[in-house]
Amino acid sequence: MISQTAIHHLVEKLGAKNVLFEKEDLLVYGYDSTPGVHHLPEVVVFPSSNDEVCAALEIAHREGLPIVPRGSGTGLSGGSVPAEGGMVVCLSRMNRILEIDEENLTATAQAGVVTLDLFNAVAAKGLFYPPDPGSQKISTIGGNVAEDAGGLRGLKYGVTRDYVMALSGVLADGSFIRTGGKSVKDVAGYSLRDLLVGSEGTLAIITEVTVKLIPPPKDKRTFLAYFSDIRTAGAAVSKIIAAKIIPSTMEIMDRTTINCIEDYVNIGLPREMAAMLLIEVDGHPAMVAEEAAGVQAILEEVRAAEVHIARDAEHANQLAAARRTALSALARVSPTTLLEDATVPRSCLAETFDEIERLRVKYRLNVGTFGHAGDGNLHPTVLCDERNHDEMARAHAFYNELYEKVLQLGGTVSGEHGIGLAKKEYLRRQIGPGGVAVMRRIKQAFDPQGILNPGKIFTDDEQCADVRIEEGFRVSR
Repeated sequence: MISQTAIHHLVEKLGAKNVLFEKEDLLVYGYDSTPGVHHLPEVVVFPSSNDEVCAALEIAHREGLPIVPRGSGTGLSGGSVPAEGGMVVCLSRMNRILEIDEENLTATAQAGVVTLDLFNAVAAKGLFYPPDPGSQKISTIGGNVAEDAGGLRGLKYGVTRDYVMALSGVLADGSFIRTGGKSVKDVAGYSLRDLLVGSEGTLAIITEVTVKLIPPPKDKRTFLAYFSDIRTAGAAVSKIIAAKIIPSTMEIMDRTTINCIEDYVNIGLPREMAAMLLIEVDGHPAMVAEEAAGVQAILEEVRAAEVHIARDAEHANQLAAARRTALSALARVSPTTLLEDATVPRSCLAETFDEIERLRVKYRLNVGTFGHAGDGNLHPTVLCDERNHDEMARAHAFYNELYEKVLQLGGTVSGEHGIGLAKKEYLRRQIGPGGVAVMRRIKQAFDPQGILNPGKIFTDDEQCADVRIEEGFRVSR
């Protein structure tokens, strides 16, 4: 429990308007975008500088308070939920783009900068920041780094980790750390930068990020292909990659998702189709023309039911925007939306779709699947009602069995959403107790008191007997 003395010191260091401690003010900070998980913090602070973050963490360290970093709360694995109460450090007011360095092709931003704002700012300079998580209109750069966010362009351009050049942050005891820089080559010592990317706030609170920028593609061609069965769509993905064509985007949606999107945005998607692929190729105009011809030939070879090419840039943007609404469209259907993040080798997509369909029938569930087909990252989404305990039990069993199959295929339990609270037990299955033990030792080195985002990613050995598989499906008890 936080003391009144600690609250007084926080107000003194950060100002009264930047410290919340009344229950009604704290409620919203007990959630992120993960369904079914809520834990109330004891205090929320809004620092506006590195010094204020250091001051807040020094106070928390003295008090032994758990510390949970937060951006916009768009996470989907419970990463920014204060599972053990304590202090939420919300970085949304650290939202300045500090520099766009056109000579070195980098941008430096505070952690609270919204992803799309950074994209637009560098685009105005004729540069390109490729990572584009589905929540880019509201997610923040710090959160993207903490979760190693992916996005629609991940197939060709990679994920957040591939663009982070330098990080600044604060350790659990309030000390400041900086790692990396603008040098393209840097192998001096351990790569702490790479260790912090994807660490979900368990090792340090990231406050500033320097990212690599690249020239934007000069041309783009967008395809929309419909299929009478989803296996054929999966085969098309494999054939395109096997032909050594790497689209910037290759997204897939099943019939349930198509219909939900059409109900939501009404852009004329054919409801009777079993699957849809949204494919974009970009780059130099000559290469785009060659790759577009190759994509079209493969779609014809596999006998896609319909193939359409976007009329112009506005139409292409409309189609991409429709894909970005997939989760919102599905979420309108039922009170609870359980979204997962199963990722398999691309060659296993068709088999994975078969497994999803088999399990959907077996457990009598309404499931919509969409995702980044080009990199094997699927989001099977169960549309359910958490008040229906039988239905929730079936949903838990669905995912439990699906992840067994994903791991058998050499896949991973998370391609871009992180582990957080939701998938600790699945991570243990994937990397084994030895892997978890190594991670625990790294955590101990950075955070001896164990106060930085406790309860996330892994559970201490002595607690493992109490882990419930439902926790992997965002059920709080």
